[in-house]
Amino acid sequence: MSNTYKNWSMQTDAKGYCWLTLDRQNSSANTLGHVVLEEFEQILNDFQKNPPKALAIKSGKNSGFIAGADISEFVHIQTEAEANTMVRHVQDIFDKLEDFSFPTVAVINGFCLGGGLELALACKYRVALDTPKTKIGLPEIMLGVQPGWGGSIRLPKLIGTLKALPLIAAGKVLDARTAQKLGIVDVAVPERHLQAATEFYLSGTATLRQCGSLEKIIQFPFSRLVLGNIFKQQIAKKVNRKHYPAPFAVVDTWMKNSIYSSNAMRAEAESIARLMVTETARNLVRVFFLRDRLKSFAKTAKFAPQHVHVIGAGVMGGDIAAWCALSGFTVTVQDQYLPAVSATLKRAMQLYQRKFKVPYLVQAARDRLISDINGTGIAKADVIIEAIIEDATAKQELFAKLEKLAKPTAVLATNTSTIPLATIGKNMSQPNRVVGLHFFNPVSIMQLVEVVSDDNTNPEVVANASAFVGKIDKLALPVKSSPGFLVNRILIPYLLESATIYQEGVAAAVIDKAITDFGMPMGPIELMDAVGLDICVAAGKSMGVPMPAFVDDMVKAGKLGKKSGSGFYEYKNDKIIRPKVKTDNKIPPDITDRIILRLLNEAAACLREGIVKDADLVDAGMIFGSGFAPFRGGPLNYAKQIKPSAVVEKLDKLTVTYGARFVPDAEWSNI
Repeated sequence: MSNTYKNWSMQTDAKGYCWLTLDRQNSSANTLGHVVLEEFEQILNDFQKNPPKALAIKSGKNSGFIAGADISEFVHIQTEAEANTMVRHVQDIFDKLEDFSFPTVAVINGFCLGGGLELALACKYRVALDTPKTKIGLPEIMLGVQPGWGGSIRLPKLIGTLKALPLIAAGKVLDARTAQKLGIVDVAVPERHLQAATEFYLSGTATLRQCGSLEKIIQFPFSRLVLGNIFKQQIAKKVNRKHYPAPFAVVDTWMKNSIYSSNAMRAEAESIARLMVTETARNLVRVFFLRDRLKSFAKTAKFAPQHVHVIGAGVMGGDIAAWCALSGFTVTVQDQYLPAVSATLKRAMQLYQRKFKVPYLVQAARDRLISDINGTGIAKADVIIEAIIEDATAKQELFAKLEKLAKPTAVLATNTSTIPLATIGKNMSQPNRVVGLHFFNPVSIMQLVEVVSDDNTNPEVVANASAFVGKIDKLALPVKSSPGFLVNRILIPYLLESATIYQEGVAAAVIDKAITDFGMPMGPIELMDAVGLDICVAAGKSMGVPMPAFVDDMVKAGKLGKKSGSGFYEYKNDKIIRPKVKTDNKIPPDITDRIILRLLNEAAACLREGIVKDADLVDAGMIFGSGFAPFRGGPLNYAKQIKPSAVVEKLDKLTVTYGARFVPDAEWSNI
């Protein structure tokens, strides 16, 4: 058998077990591109002629097993027929693996996603490394497609349809222990037992997993019809079929074809082929590459921080500190108000229990988060993050002190959302040390961190700050220091227009529904409540675009939104109470255009002013920082798809009706 492959290597041990290792050439992670798959097919063909005693498939990368398909190859597929041909070919390859009579074991060390899990499912057994870095799932839905290399058939066969379809439709990714409980992997073990566990399954003495008799009943046509409609009703509560057709397609395909049907694989291939050429899929693939671009900004420096000091234990500062400790850093959190520190530690424990589940990992994270009332951690810290009140004078005084107390190499960062860096560093002898690290709330969910700099900021400081953002598993977006930076700058006019429409007499629920129908994950009125009306008022004033006076009055009356239990909406136990909309409520036909076009116009202005380098970064910032409808590929990408000339025409009409705030930005002629 040949052992001269570029991406695969083989070794046979004394017991006759073959160890096949994937180590994709010139790549930090294993993905299944066409060259990797062609070589794999050749290897399997050789095994058909000369079968080994048993086969273990493992990764040569420390980063994980297999991250999935090579998404960069998707962009070259232009037609449904091309997509179907490619998918059917890979299905045939994995069928060969599944058909072997000798034991086959996938050795999962770290991530095993998409096509990686589909390959593993074609093996008879799966052994997983029990570590936080192990992530197992079929997240193809996030790319606007469904599993297409047998995943939507083999996973239900393994663990049952009732468990598998909801996982696939949600694109859910699991840790090793949860995957073991569900039966996706046969065993999850610590690293010291990985070799022995693999050899046990290679011996062929383990029993193969099988679904119970209930699964056969579930596959009857009437059962598929009833359960399929229930599945789709549940999915519809979370996503709009018009915007995200893939999860519905998974269920539709199953309803038409039992997983035991001879046509199941062909139907799966036809379904994914249809999805791959949709606008939604192309835009979500675009989002995938935008994410990769933001990740690249964290790789420009070899900064290796170990200690983080956070000043300000409010909700934002406390949650930043908690997240940094979760990410493995020693963190000291400073605040003179002891109840704030206590609240931070309480929220942190809840976060760690939710994320880690395993007691010793929870305790380890908690031990890394240290209360530091007197600020002794300042002198030791590699990264110092200020998250105090949005007051320029207070920040100026603090950074003047930090400059004297901190290590010369420490990153001095502010989490300000609106104040220019030049203002904050006014009293410093080296103001070029100040950089912005603007997190978004809630910190544990929002992926973006704006890395803010101006012409005076030391480039090395920016690179180190970006590297730190990557080390806490966030996405770094370089932005120019300007009021509101990028995301808040674009969001404020969007929220302002929504508040204006509300003042005109349109119900909050009506406004929110118009925008969620457009594709936003949350309506603008609910978003203002979630952010805090006091924060919205302060941000608007600092940017010179104040909210309507009635919002200021709400703040003065203590109606701050969700955090106070009352804002535009009422809240009970942190859950929104949505009032019923009166049937006679008049809904202006231009609500969506007024709100969305304010956002698009401001995005164009930010591009013209160079707040970020290019249009792709505008789109990335708004998708990952505000949740702008991912299936539209970002605000400027959406504008291109509906044509900039059409955007300008609509803005011109709105200008005539509502005034100068809708005047089209000059940048539209360049987009």
